[in-house]
Amino acid sequence: MGIRTLEEVARAAGVSRATASRVVNGSPTVGQAARQAVNRAVDELGYVPNRAARSLVTRRNDSIGVVIAEPTGRIFADPFFAEVLRGIGAGLAARHLQLVLVLCQTPEEERRAERYLTGGHLDGVILISLHGEDPLPEHLRSLGIPAVVGGAPPRGAGVTSVDNDNRGGAIAAVNHLIAQGRSAIATITGPPDMPASVTRRLGYLEALRAAGRTPDPALEEVGWFTREGGEEAMQILLERRPDIDGVFAASDLMAAGALSSLYARGRRVPQDVAIVGFDDSIVALSTHPPLSSVRQSMEEMGRELVNVLLQSAASPDGVVRHVVLETQLVVRESSAVGPVQRNGRSGGPISFQAKLPKAVGEL
Repeated sequence: MGIRTLEEVARAAGVSRATASRVVNGSPTVGQAARQAVNRAVDELGYVPNRAARSLVTRRNDSIGVVIAEPTGRIFADPFFAEVLRGIGAGLAARHLQLVLVLCQTPEEERRAERYLTGGHLDGVILISLHGEDPLPEHLRSLGIPAVVGGAPPRGAGVTSVDNDNRGGAIAAVNHLIAQGRSAIATITGPPDMPASVTRRLGYLEALRAAGRTPDPALEEVGWFTREGGEEAMQILLERRPDIDGVFAASDLMAAGALSSLYARGRRVPQDVAIVGFDDSIVALSTHPPLSSVRQSMEEMGRELVNVLLQSAASPDGVVRHVVLETQLVVRESSAVGPVQRNGRSGGPISFQAKLPKAVGEL
């Protein structure tokens, strides 16, 4: 069998060569029916794009970088990262693009990663788990490198982002604990310099105030988004406030650690202390009892990160897009005494756009 051409793919799919080219090149502007027809023709004919020649013409590398600024131990221990990467990988594979994983822990690794990201090796960058006011997203934007942030972007950074409704999910979790009659509701938070952690804590506080309760700092402790951190935070909380009867942990891993501390203190779950996690990961089903948890669409988030990044790359119009995905409270035995309640939702998907100020040369 000879080498197949793009013209043959177009004829087999019943579309124009231009449409076939857009599909093969990963353009998001092609309709679903045409995209499926072209992909089917590519598979049937065994068409292989001449990526080397195409790169010379289009300046494309067919590679997308995914940057995770976390210790490798946490990345491989937390199901959140595996699910998001699964979604990113699927979204890129559907467009014949390669995922390049970039991990950086130390300042030197961060500098080396930045040199790589800005060295022309990639067609775009997805940034996950940023801490504090990280300057990298804004730096990439200033260099014209398409970038999207998973989670809330640093303040002032004019970059597109995809996030889950952390605030709404936290409110739903705390409202559920209040509805269960819990009076001393604690929270175990993630790192204080991470937007997801900050927003979930704010949702916790908002729900308490809306119920007419005065938040108590003694009922808050940082757990660093790890199982060990959740276990230690729960120990500190119980020493500080032995009357705790409800816990909102801002991740399933921290909730699992908190369960260990509760059992070590002889506390029954949920009879003595009800607990709700966040993520609805595989961890939530592996604990005893199974965890109530706020479900965030981690794999969907990964796919949406790819969609939004490629849209931004195809239409460099200066528009910043912020997509917020729905979360949903899944109630299980760790928080429900009696019949399990109906799931609570944070609300529908939210999407809004912000126009960037023009660059100095465009004024």
